[in-house]
Amino acid sequence: QVQLVESGGGLVQPGGSLRLSCVVSESRFSIYHMGWFRQAPGKERELVATITSGGSRTNYIDSVKGRFTISRDNAKNTVYLQMNSLKLEDTAVYYCNSRNGAWIWGRGTPVTVSL
Repeated sequence: QVQLVESGGGLVQPGGSLRLSCVVSESRFSIYHMGWFRQAPGKERELVATITSGGSRTNYIDSVKGRFTISRDNAKNTVYLQMNSLKLEDTAVYYCNSRNGAWIWGRGTPVTVSL
């Protein structure tokens, strides 16, 4: 069973930055396209950013374009999400998974953007 361990969340003021990490216990991690998802209170989980298996292509939802950057280190089985210029509406629990959400979800890491 693949385990997903997210970290790096916290409380930050608007305009601040956070870097999220997710370690994936899958020996074939490097063949999977990966994604970062988030679920805000009272809302459904949404896909925020994706990255191809080799890291050459990324994609973002419009609301985070230019502010968030997804990256990965296949040698460390880790995917990252650099979040800059955070806004109140970025408050959510953030999760990583394969791009199609194939694995059992981890606990996520909470991000709270507040004055």
